Amino acid sequence: MRILCEIDTGVPSPRMDVPQPMSDPELLGRALAGDEDAFRALYDRLKVGIFRYAFYMTNSRQTAEEVTQEVFITLLHKGRGYDPAHGDVGAFTFGIARNLVHRALRRQHSYLKLFIGEPKEDHAVSDTTLGDLIRDQRVADVRAAVASLPEHYRQVVVLCDLLEFSYADAAERLDCAIGTVRSRLSRGHALLAQKLRLHADREHAHNPGAEGCLT
Repeated sequence: MRILCEIDTGVPSPRMDVPQPMSDPELLGRALAGDEDAFRALYDRLKVGIFRYAFYMTNSRQTAEEVTQEVFITLLHKGRGYDPAHGDVGAFTFGIARNLVHRALRRQHSYLKLFIGEPKEDHAVSDTTLGDLIRDQRVADVRAAVASLPEHYRQVVVLCDLLEFSYADAAERLDCAIGTVRSRLSRGHALLAQKLRLHADREHAHNPGAEGCLT
C-alpha cells in the first residue's frame, strides 16, 4: 500500500500534477488545428453567455439556439482573425454573436413590434433599475418589452441588467465609452418603464375585473 510505503521510507511516492485548465486562446488555437476536444471545451465555456445574450435580444429560444450554433461555426472559420491585443476570446466571440443577432433582428422586425408607438421621454424614471420595473410585471411581459427596445438601448439593458456585465465590460463589448453605456442604460430604463406601464394599462382595460363589471 502506498501510504504504508510512505511511512516506512519517509519519502512520499511521486504524484502526478493536476493539469491546469487551458486558457480560451489556447483552446481556440487547438480547436482551429482540428482538436475536437478543445473545441468542445471552448463551446461549453462560452455557450451559456452567448445563448442568454441572443435569447434576451430576440426573445426567441429558437433564434437563440440558431445564433449560438452559428456563432461557433463562424468561430471555426474566422477564428484565425482573433488578435489578443484587441480583447479576450469572449469579446471576439461576442462580436460574432452581435452581428448574427443584428441579422436575426432584421428578419424578425415585424415580431418585435409588440408595443406600438415610441414613448415620450420620461425623466422621472431615468434612474429606475430593471429590478424595480419587473417587480409587478410578468417575466414574459418584461422580456417582450426588452425585445421591443431600439437595439442600441436593448444592448446595454441586456448586458448590464440581464447578463450583469460591468459598465466597463459592456463598453468593451459594444466598442463605446462607459459614459455612453450609462446614458443609454438610463434611457433604456425610461423606455422600459413607459412600455410596461402602457402594457399594464392595456391589460387592465381588457380585464377590468370586478370594478369594470356592470351590476
